[in-house]
Amino acid sequence: MAKQIFLYDTTLRDGTQGEQVNLSAEDKLRIAKKLDGFGIHYVEGGWPGSNPKDARFFEMARKVRFHKARLTAFGSTRRSRTHPEDDENIKALLSTEVETLTIFGKSWDLHATDILGVTLEENLAMIEETLSYLGQQGREVIYDAEHFFDGYKRNPAYALETVNAAARGGAGIIVLCDTNGGSLPHEIQATVEEVAAQIKVPLGIHAHNDCGLALANSLVAVQAGATMVQGTINGYGERCGNADLVAVLGNLQLKMGHSCLPSEDLEKLTELSRYVSEVANVPPLNQRPFVGKSAFAHKGGVHVSAILKNPTAYEHLEPEQVGNRRRVLVSDLSGKSNIEYKTREMDITLGGNGYDSQRIVEEIKRLEDQGYEFDAAEGSLELLIKKVTGQFEEPFQLESFRVTIEKNRTGASTSQATIKISVGDDHEITAAEGEGPVNALDNALRKALNKFFPQIEEMGLVDFKVRVIEGTDGTAAKVRVQIESRDSREIWSTIGVSQNVIEASWQALVDSVQYKLSKGLIGQETMEKEETQDREKPAADTQPHGNLRGVLRG
Repeated sequence: MAKQIFLYDTTLRDGTQGEQVNLSAEDKLRIAKKLDGFGIHYVEGGWPGSNPKDARFFEMARKVRFHKARLTAFGSTRRSRTHPEDDENIKALLSTEVETLTIFGKSWDLHATDILGVTLEENLAMIEETLSYLGQQGREVIYDAEHFFDGYKRNPAYALETVNAAARGGAGIIVLCDTNGGSLPHEIQATVEEVAAQIKVPLGIHAHNDCGLALANSLVAVQAGATMVQGTINGYGERCGNADLVAVLGNLQLKMGHSCLPSEDLEKLTELSRYVSEVANVPPLNQRPFVGKSAFAHKGGVHVSAILKNPTAYEHLEPEQVGNRRRVLVSDLSGKSNIEYKTREMDITLGGNGYDSQRIVEEIKRLEDQGYEFDAAEGSLELLIKKVTGQFEEPFQLESFRVTIEKNRTGASTSQATIKISVGDDHEITAAEGEGPVNALDNALRKALNKFFPQIEEMGLVDFKVRVIEGTDGTAAKVRVQIESRDSREIWSTIGVSQNVIEASWQALVDSVQYKLSKGLIGQETMEKEETQDREKPAADTQPHGNLRGVLRG
């Protein structure tokens, strides 16, 4: 039966415990506001009693109005033999002035006796007294039953006593935690059902991904009666991470029919995932379900042929439902359907008899056999298609280049590049220095071309990657260079392959510049046609149009 499921985000606390995830207080506030705008019900800001950064976050958050989310502070039960009102951790929680507090306590008898060093009775008192005190202060209290499933396996009676203590203390919701991430879905489902039959307080689930089952465990917990799911955006978290709220939300609402958020908010899911990735400075995972760049990417020719007729044949939902988009890749696995789809996407016209498509497929397969990879370099792919079909003529030719590297005894090194190019009947020889040989070559090429094509000044390098294709040849191995460039309108990737890294870099650099110029040339060709039409009008009084080189200079 469909029901309302509440989403509890702990990216700002549990998520930051993951390797390579480090957020400043300012970063956390930016993400918190984004989660609020998206519609997440609870946003856990951190543990103010554990570190100054989280305390500062809550100080800044006091000045922010949250419209949809309840900002939540996290902390532990009182210390042993301490009254809640005297506990510094409890004081720090109350000082945040947030309406909702999340308290974790021990559900596993092993943790109470061997880790905390308290009696089982004292552990129960710590839970009940802490929650009762916070409730008396007018706070909504969520109780996280830490290590609940491990505790339930070892001593089910005591594990139930701990959540009963939380219920007596006034917990608004009790969250059962698979803290070690070692439980299997059938164990989660059976345990949640058993607890739900004995505890009248609403239940939640907090799953870790150590067995790759955090998503599955979260979903079966909902089936068993849980009405809250805790997790993090993109699954960030300690060890193997937490349940990914992105996939949790997609499955709960779009697959299982539960109500989490309005559908118009769900359409921002891809944007949210990428925003958090950007702020956390963690590269987005292309294969991330629902929102990854590859989530709706199609490469096999048979698949593409089918989605051209009906996308449902190879897609489990419409990508727009989660703010993503369909992509068709071109590689040695491609057929003519891939080419026809991509050319329509690129606004390139092919011959109607399929001959162009076949020629392009054959050329791509030949080049990919040499190490090229066009599904990751669509700028080079577009140029290749235009060149094969005669729709692009290279605006400049390389006559020669030379790159030198000098290193002295102080350890300093310098790189210089000299390049000679031709543009029509003109020749240009230019030299430039750079931080390295590729940078020097890039600077020399730009310097030489700027006289003819000033629009390349708009270009900027975003990323530069080198990969060894086959390492058995050692330093003589063939390498693949991928360059990502951008201007004010778009980002594009180009590629080069050679046993010489400088040569591979040159290929990628040239493709990058030519891609930029191809966009300008299309605009110039349109202008030429319009001017030709104007000259053919009887009243026109125009000068003869300049030669191609003159057009390129513009």
